[in-house]
Amino acid sequence: MRTDLCDRFGIEYPIFGFTPSEHVAAAISRAGGLGVLGCVRFNDPGELDEALTWMDEHTDGRPYGVDVVMPAKIPTEGAAVDLDALIPLEHREFVERTLTELGVPPLDSHGSGVLGWLHSVARSHVDVALRHPIRLIANALGSPPVDVIELAHRHDIPVAALAGKAEHARRHVANGVDIVVAQGYEAGGHTGEIASMVLVPEIVDAVDVPVLAAGGIGSGRQLAAALALGASGGWLGSCWLTTSEYSEGLPASATQAALLAAGSSDTVRSRIYTGKPARLLKTRWTEAWAQPDAPAPLPMPLQNLLVADAHQRIMRSGDPTVVSMPVGQIVGRMNEIRPVAAVMADLLREFDDTLTRLDKLR
Repeated sequence: MRTDLCDRFGIEYPIFGFTPSEHVAAAISRAGGLGVLGCVRFNDPGELDEALTWMDEHTDGRPYGVDVVMPAKIPTEGAAVDLDALIPLEHREFVERTLTELGVPPLDSHGSGVLGWLHSVARSHVDVALRHPIRLIANALGSPPVDVIELAHRHDIPVAALAGKAEHARRHVANGVDIVVAQGYEAGGHTGEIASMVLVPEIVDAVDVPVLAAGGIGSGRQLAAALALGASGGWLGSCWLTTSEYSEGLPASATQAALLAAGSSDTVRSRIYTGKPARLLKTRWTEAWAQPDAPAPLPMPLQNLLVADAHQRIMRSGDPTVVSMPVGQIVGRMNEIRPVAAVMADLLREFDDTLTRLDKLR
């Protein structure tokens, strides 16, 4: 499994692994792919700097990248307290009432939400990342502002952007994006309405830059299909959530228990996580937001500020039935806890088996 991206990034396999865990990202890089660390959970730039320093020391010199959450249009932002004032009381009361009904205990103290969803904080993530030997900056919300792309290019760092439509991909490339991640409807997190089987070839035909296929990829057969559709590699996220490295440094036991028990139909696409459509694990928490008396989700970043403390409470409750976690439909294949290296080995083995089987059809 080798494409031009392998030589471009100095990796063995064109497997780009997105994860919020530096432990998983480093393991993906050590296994021959490109680990991409999601930065959104880091409110404090110093915390991100520590995580990237840890990766510098634990990737065995292998390349890695970062993923930020930054809209192309720069929003008007005040201090966090000003944003808090924009959240209606009705929404706050609904969240508190729902948590009580679900039996989720309160936290000892409250934070200020996950500020990584703010444009200004995402810019600080880029500044921190550029002080480390990163090889890629990806943006989960499509093309970042042009000045951010130009900043990355001045540091010889390529920029990747997620796209859910061919027209989005063309716009990203016009802005200077180097790699497009074609993320299909099946994907976890922010995702559009076109399935990967249709979306990937549409975007491959629409742009003249490498395309990574994302959404519903968690096996070697699916990676082979992605390359057959014209992609230059795969962008995998959900399949790393049930790796043993994911639980290092994160309270993931309830989350992983919920993921292991879920089938491919146990997800829902909703705005309740960030304010933009995102695919989440279907739990009692998501079902509460689907009830007739639930308020409409707020726009980004207000929705995340509204539910950030709730997500912390849910995570610490230890109850898998209320977990709030972005995950794709590939969750039905995530049936055991395994090391990243084992996941990677299975991907490669099944990829080879698939090519051998197809070769016999000629």
